[in-house]
Amino acid sequence: MKSISTINFNEKRVLVRVDFNVPLDSDGNITDDTRMKACIPTIKAIVENGGRPILMSHLGRPKGEVQEKYSLKPIVEYLKKELKTEVNFVEDITSEETFEKVKQLKEGEVILLENVRFYKAETKTENENHKDFAQKIARYGYVYVNDAFGTAHRKHASTATVAECFDKKNRVCGYVMHQELENAKKVLGNPERPFVAIMGGAKISDKIMVIEKLLDKVDALIIGGGMAYTFFKAQGGKIGSSLVEEDKLELASELLRKAEEKNVKIYLPKDSIAADKFDNNATTKLVNNKEIPDGFMGLDIGKEAQKDFANVLKDAKTIMWNGPMGVFEMSNFAEGTNKIGEAVIEATQNGAYSLIGGGDSAAAINQMNAGDKVSYVSTGGGALLEYLEGKELPGVVALEG
Repeated sequence: MKSISTINFNEKRVLVRVDFNVPLDSDGNITDDTRMKACIPTIKAIVENGGRPILMSHLGRPKGEVQEKYSLKPIVEYLKKELKTEVNFVEDITSEETFEKVKQLKEGEVILLENVRFYKAETKTENENHKDFAQKIARYGYVYVNDAFGTAHRKHASTATVAECFDKKNRVCGYVMHQELENAKKVLGNPERPFVAIMGGAKISDKIMVIEKLLDKVDALIIGGGMAYTFFKAQGGKIGSSLVEEDKLELASELLRKAEEKNVKIYLPKDSIAADKFDNNATTKLVNNKEIPDGFMGLDIGKEAQKDFANVLKDAKTIMWNGPMGVFEMSNFAEGTNKIGEAVIEATQNGAYSLIGGGDSAAAINQMNAGDKVSYVSTGGGALLEYLEGKELPGVVALEG
């Protein structure tokens, strides 16, 4: 796949798909700029090489309707500050008036288009206007750059269909896309061993495909978060009112059998911080994970689990982490996730390669201000998981042509 380093951008208009799907507070302030910060080097490189970027992104899920809370307008000031240049905002992204504005874009200036998901044709490939929408935005640029790895698993107009409107030599990936794919290949290719994967989060059903894929790759698999309780119930344990997927009990048992056959050690947490309700101020107790009392639910891994998992990670040479160990958004149930983060950081400092798999794991590392203490923090949770599962990503395939 070609990257932006292969293109001469001088005096060319460049249509750039970025990932500005960032959280905003009620006043429109960005509360986590990780994804935006990641895209800035690509935009700067285009400008510095004489290109004129037209940026497009989605924000949230407005479902094809204009909704003020999902407008990209609040991020214009952030872009001006980071890029140190004029950033023009355009609301109607398919009009002839916009096309004229784009054609008049001066060197050094940038245009930001409104949320592409305000148009039903963006996400609905079966919509009769889908290709027409892609063609209308494609005319804005001579070159197409996709730097939105977080949406590369979506076959949308701005991430895949639009690329087909450009000559193959003028479809390239930005720095983020390139780095994401290169870092994913480090764990998919020939990882240094021992290779330990950490899978957390609420449900096995969200991670089943990647867990099965990883069983052929890893030496050890750590499982935490809500999904762990389905494994414990499958083993005959008492889990109180902890989260469980009743229809996945057999699957959990099957995964344990497969791991044993492949000589992969699966580590489940021995204990949990259990609470009598889903509330940061709930009554809590430290419990054995196979003996959680009725009326209590596991919301974080306990002290023994923290020590066990840290010991496994201590000797790892390759680490892939996706998903928290508990409800880390609540301060009283964040310790387990933070301790895992600390163990990953320590292993990295001792020479391990660590890939943080986007989503909540990335949020946890960033909450610890430790993004620079691990090898790579992915910007795309869902996209990375699908790539690790071995699926083709439409946004990547479109660039390869």
